[in-house]
Amino acid sequence: MPDQMHLGGFMIASNVTHSHAAWRQPGTQPDFLDAAYYQRIGRTLERGKFDFVFFADLLAVPTNYGGSPDEALRRGTQAAATLDPSLVASSIAAVTDRLGVAITKSTTYFHPFELARILATLDHLSNGRAAWNIVTSLSEAEARNFGLEKVLDHDLRYDRAQEFVETAVALWDSWDADALVQDKASGLFADPDKVRALHHDGLFFKTAGPLPTPRSPQGRPVLIQAGSSEKGKDFAARWAEAIFEIDPTPEGRRAYYDDVKDRVSDHGRDPRQVKILPAVLPFVGETESIAREKQAVHHELADPISGLMTLSVHTNHDFSQHDLDSPVEDLEVSGTQGLFDVARRLSRRDSLTLRDIGRLYAQGVLLPQVVGTASQVADQLEESFLGGEADGFMLSCATSPGTFEDVVDQVVPELQRRGLFRTEYAGRTLREHLGLDAAGEPAYARA
Repeated sequence: MPDQMHLGGFMIASNVTHSHAAWRQPGTQPDFLDAAYYQRIGRTLERGKFDFVFFADLLAVPTNYGGSPDEALRRGTQAAATLDPSLVASSIAAVTDRLGVAITKSTTYFHPFELARILATLDHLSNGRAAWNIVTSLSEAEARNFGLEKVLDHDLRYDRAQEFVETAVALWDSWDADALVQDKASGLFADPDKVRALHHDGLFFKTAGPLPTPRSPQGRPVLIQAGSSEKGKDFAARWAEAIFEIDPTPEGRRAYYDDVKDRVSDHGRDPRQVKILPAVLPFVGETESIAREKQAVHHELADPISGLMTLSVHTNHDFSQHDLDSPVEDLEVSGTQGLFDVARRLSRRDSLTLRDIGRLYAQGVLLPQVVGTASQVADQLEESFLGGEADGFMLSCATSPGTFEDVVDQVVPELQRRGLFRTEYAGRTLREHLGLDAAGEPAYARA
């Protein structure tokens, strides 16, 4: 357990994040298509000494619920309207100096060469603050957008992801740190003996290399993952340096923390080099009653059907065909199996119907909610942090950018007073913020 917690700000380059009611909140700014909106949030998080801002992403307007995008567009559900997170992250990096910028890119529909070049460029332009959230795309709508009729099988997606990451890492390692010389007197621009081709010819990908982008400040971006299935957790334990997790119960978070840390050790890695960050949705007020009123107003605008639409996307299953007033059934789903297991567990424990789960999903995709004054919210985060559930937290927002401003202005100073969170950045790169080792020498140099 580290001495101090890590904090990330969860976003989607969209009108909502986990909260499907966020865009309808009176305090939410409607200008999610404007760079200034994201730059304001980036500056706020940097003022709060956050490790990074994190952008999730989906690659299709949702159609899983009922087979049409109409209701998703009408209701403004998650992924109904999005921007490319890599460009949004660049706009934030341009107006900040320390805040990390983490973007989601899929191993299912992109190519390792394209991804490696984008992330190396972002790492250069941000002076070493880039991270990649590794995902395997899971919906039929996404597959159709890339010319396929069906989404890949769950395990096959992870097999493809394994080769994808191996190839991307090799591309980042194709330049030695001192390969770029730029000696004007001699005329030597780059040392060709320190730049290597790959000639990768695998089951899923072919690429000759080398990457045309010189080795970036971090060597490679920080790798983030959110594996929740058995294969997903093992993949995360093999590659991830930060892991984003959703579980609304303390016992579930503790079990996940212990399980993944053990898997990290089994892969011969240092568990201290993998930061597990459960997501939380905070409601902060000057008094507890004000905070609970904020939560109640938010929840009143959470539409159960909107929640079920996103559950349908996450599981790649059409829940419109089920009785809304029945318990969540045992189903085989091909999407995010871990989240569906949480929904099913909650339904059994609390006798919840599918409509109830839809409402919870709309309120925050099953995120635990921390509610109260700054001191009370800090108490809840401290208890989770010291209780073996987390190395830090991914904070989502119910009102944007208001939730982040409440946390930065009220909760962060309380955490700092308790010695639980930094008062200043100790380094410049995201690896330094997270206490991660340097990426090291390229693999080819070690061979």
